[in-house]
Amino acid sequence: MVRLSRAETQERNRAKVLAAARDEFAEQGFRDAKIDVIAERAELTRGAVYSNFPGKRALYFAVLAELAEHSAGAPHAVPGETLQDALGALARARMAAFPLGEDQAGLARDLMPEVLADERIRRPFAQLVKLNGLLLGLALERLDPPERPEGAPVPRRVRLAETVLTVLHGAGQLAAADPGLVEPFDVVSAGERLAGLAFNDWWAPPVIAPAAQAADRPWSPPGAVDLVRAEPFVPADGVVVVLGTHRISAAEEAVRAHDGDVTVAVVTSEPDELVPLTRLIVAELCGGLRQAFPERAWPGVRVVCDVTGTLAASAGVLAVSDETEAAVRVEQGRIVAMADGRGAGHAVSTTGEVSRVDDRR
Repeated sequence: MVRLSRAETQERNRAKVLAAARDEFAEQGFRDAKIDVIAERAELTRGAVYSNFPGKRALYFAVLAELAEHSAGAPHAVPGETLQDALGALARARMAAFPLGEDQAGLARDLMPEVLADERIRRPFAQLVKLNGLLLGLALERLDPPERPEGAPVPRRVRLAETVLTVLHGAGQLAAADPGLVEPFDVVSAGERLAGLAFNDWWAPPVIAPAAQAADRPWSPPGAVDLVRAEPFVPADGVVVVLGTHRISAAEEAVRAHDGDVTVAVVTSEPDELVPLTRLIVAELCGGLRQAFPERAWPGVRVVCDVTGTLAASAGVLAVSDETEAAVRVEQGRIVAMADGRGAGHAVSTTGEVSRVDDRR
């Protein structure tokens, strides 16, 4: 018999806990599920469950994140070449992930009550929804660039994206309450018709931003997963914005100011719950987005969860919290500009040629 390493044993136990918890949450719902029963289902001790997940809600979010990411890998839609076709395909992809029976509905119906019951969860959730609006808006803009009259502000499709997500989220909540309440054809039709809505939507840069500081140091981030594309994160030149879960919406400041790759590194002081929540919310959109939009329209933004703060440290951000907002600009594999505080992403994105200083000590 091959003896498993400690890491392999821990990974196997984690998988067993997740599988047992999925069944328990589906049958009993979040509120009535018991850790002792989950441990028994997994044929592990209560202590083994808590060694992998510090609490029931952290375990619940992890189960939902795993399911969302698994569902995101299954093709359900044909990419659309127009706004109408792409939004219809997105709606079909999202509908395919909705609960179809009471057993599946039991898993999802307690998510929003848990989000709404705790400010520590509610604020990050709202920021993640804003991030999804940005990602979908960028995809819509790349698929069908909006016209910009000479001298006019930069037009966006973010408000359209947020409206689409509101419809899909509402349909998902109804499906969780009772799968029979949702007529899939109507949801798809609504998504397609929303493509024709015109919004007075344009981007206004931040009024105040910190001064970017010149730098010259190597950029060697650790391995991670790009949640937008569900593939390994490959370091590249561009702007890296390190954002706490209360500041995620500030990603747009870097995206609008920088004509190149933008990486959003999400950090938090409560990774046990907020990292799986981040994975869940981004996967809910991006799984469908990858199916519904041609690859040329995928947003040029990468999103990674910096669970331990190691990626932030490699960017010079040594202490992180849910209020963190910092950014660096990378050129030829080296950090050439840094900024910290509100507007940091905009600051490093709009900095021109900088005088490099040697801080390689």
